[in-house]
Amino acid sequence: MQALPTKTKLLGAALHLVRQNGYDATTVDELCREAGVTKGAFFHHFASKEALAIAATEFWTEVTGQVFATADYHHYEDPLDQLIAYIDFRAQLLEGRTLPEITCFLGTMVQEQYDSHPAIRAACDIGISTHADHVAEMIIAAKAKHAPQATWSAASLALHTQTVIQGGFIMAKAKNDVALAADSIRHLRRYIELLFYHAKED
Repeated sequence: MQALPTKTKLLGAALHLVRQNGYDATTVDELCREAGVTKGAFFHHFASKEALAIAATEFWTEVTGQVFATADYHHYEDPLDQLIAYIDFRAQLLEGRTLPEITCFLGTMVQEQYDSHPAIRAACDIGISTHADHVAEMIIAAKAKHAPQATWSAASLALHTQTVIQGGFIMAKAKNDVALAADSIRHLRRYIELLFYHAKED
């Protein structure tokens, strides 16, 4: 099996350690130790910890994007069924995993650094918005078919799905219980079902 490139090792180390300990608590030395590389190798690829963090947002979006691109919810023909299956898939991603493993890298970093590191905030926003845009595509199609007269916007609902999911991660951390994140996602499923049901009645 071919060894991973040094840069990829550092990006992977960032995803793991920041989700586990937070950005501020993660040092360059720890990142190097986790990746199994020297500090010289770190600075060969990244000018600073912030530079690594920004690159890691793109890496996270790429890696998770592949997971969602190959998920089974794409197999549904009806866009509303696809959207509901997407929500179910988000719940499935939590099964058998620990809090650091379910935590969103982007959400974790932006909570810490939205004010102190504007470049990190902007990079996290791009990553979160990229995924929200993917969800919005399903919502646009579902709205056109099932709720064309509804006054709410697909873009706003897509962002709301991410708000609920990220909020579920925060509550799970506060209570030290992954199940609470899964509960939030199940409530989100019910909300979307009701939203479309009532739109049909209007």
